[in-house]
Order: sequence, then structure tokens, then C-alpha cells
Amino acid sequence: MIISRKFQEKIINAFGQAGEAWIESLEKRVETYLQKWELTSEGPVDNLSYNFVIKVTDSHGTPLILKLGVPNFDTRNEMVTLQAYNGEGCAKLLKSDPENGVMLLERLVPGKMLSAESDEMVVLENFIKVWKAIRRPVPVGTPTPSLSHWFEGLTRYRNAGEGPIPLKHVQLAEEYFHQVMETSEGPQLLHGDLHHENILYSEEKGWMAIDPKGVAGDPYFDVISFLINQLESKSDPRTILKLRIDTISGQMGLDRGRLLKAAIALGTLYACWGVEDLADWETTYQCVKWFIEFLE
Repeated sequence: MIISRKFQEKIINAFGQAGEAWIESLEKRVETYLQKWELTSEGPVDNLSYNFVIKVTDSHGTPLILKLGVPNFDTRNEMVTLQAYNGEGCAKLLKSDPENGVMLLERLVPGKMLSAESDEMVVLENFIKVWKAIRRPVPVGTPTPSLSHWFEGLTRYRNAGEGPIPLKHVQLAEEYFHQVMETSEGPQLLHGDLHHENILYSEEKGWMAIDPKGVAGDPYFDVISFLINQLESKSDPRTILKLRIDTISGQMGLDRGRLLKAAIALGTLYACWGVEDLADWETTYQCVKWFIEFLE
């Protein structure tokens, strides 16, 4: 089994010694679950991120996905979230081993990403359908993390000293986060990363979500990942961003000003995370500045 050097480095950088130990055991772990669940491997997917994802078929020839992650709270929380969705609006969890971070999921065939659609209005129409399909209450009796925990990242950024994102915008993000929370009807279960690459097409079920993070918060925040995604390739990203905001707020009956405040808040957090991770933050921060402009 070939495990790319790039994937190995990403896992070790993210998880340290635990990631290194997991990489060393990965080949054996894969073989264990192929045998245990009577699966035949077709090889890993092309776009690996922080999980080792393999296309498989079961003993009946049904196409499925075997997903292995470093066993931790996040992988267990993803399983809880998938169980809450129960295959409605999101790929279904068929089997799991929470202790070892292993999941067997239905495979969405052909699995075309929403990013492959060129017509922005078609993209918006299908995003809205999936967003509506996965609205759920927070699962009772589960330690689903709160969006408030995420926003501690703004405090961490501020305490680290002056960075490339002005502190006035960090403060504005905190103010708007509190305003959105104070006007919320209560937390719902959020996907937490609902964007073009996490929405795939199934011939059987239509457009469906994959890879939920699972977080408790106001549903307005489950729009922001999509708003700021797939803009770099657009000839006029500002106009596309405005189209997305106007269409989503209009068709979903969301308060446009409140949506923009949620976008400023979460977009700023994403940009701060980008600074922390030495990743691209400028693209997201430009969106934040446009959000501020649209609100004014």
C-alpha cells in the first residue's frame, strides 16, 4: 500500500508523535478492517486531507468508503454527527469503530464535487438544498463542541501580539459574534465545513454533504465556509460574493445584515487560523473586508 510522503508529513505536522505512530500502523490497520468488514480495496482517493480515505466494495459489490483517522475527539465527534444525520442530506455512516477512528460510509456515485459546476446559480440552488436538508437539533447527551470554543481562537490571536490582521477587525468580529449569539433562537447541529468540495453528487440521492465537523451553533454560521470558497478562480470575486449573499439571504429567508455579521465574525476567525497555521489568510481576509463593505 502506497502512502504518499505529503500525506505522512501533513499527519505528523498536525498530530506529532501520535500521528507518527498512526502512520506506522496504518497499513496493518487498513488490512485489518478490509478483512473484518469483508471489503475489497480500490485504492485511496486523490484528495487526501487529514484522513486516509479508500474506495472499497463490499462482498455484494456495493461501492463504499473506508475512512481512517487518527483516533481522537474529532473523529468520534464526526461519527456522532453522521449518526444524527442518518443518511439524510449527508453520506450515511454504515459501520464504525470509534476507539480506532475507523468508519465505513456509503459512497456517493459518481461523487462529482459541487465545485465542478460552472453555473453559479446552479451551485447556489444545490447548496441551499443541502443546507436545508441537514438542519438538526444538537444530539442529546453528546459532547458536541460549541462554536464559542472555536471563537477562543480570536482571543489567542490577540494575545499573541500584533499580527497582519488589524486588532480592530478582531474586536469587530468578537462584537458581531456576540450580537449573532444574543439574537439566536438557540444552537443547532452545524456541519461546520459546508463548502463546494464537501458537497458531492449521487445519482441515487442527488447532492449530499460529506465530512461534517459537527459543532453546536447558530445555523447562519453554516453558510460562511461556502460563501468564501472557490472565489480565487473567478474573474470578479467581489461580485460573485455579493451574489451569493443576496441569493442565500433572499431564498432562505435569512436576515442579510445578520448573515453579514456572522460572515465577518467567522471569516475573521478563519483568517486568524490561517495566520497561526502559516497558511493562506489573505484571500479570506479580503472577503472579510468585502463583508464589512456590504454591511455598511
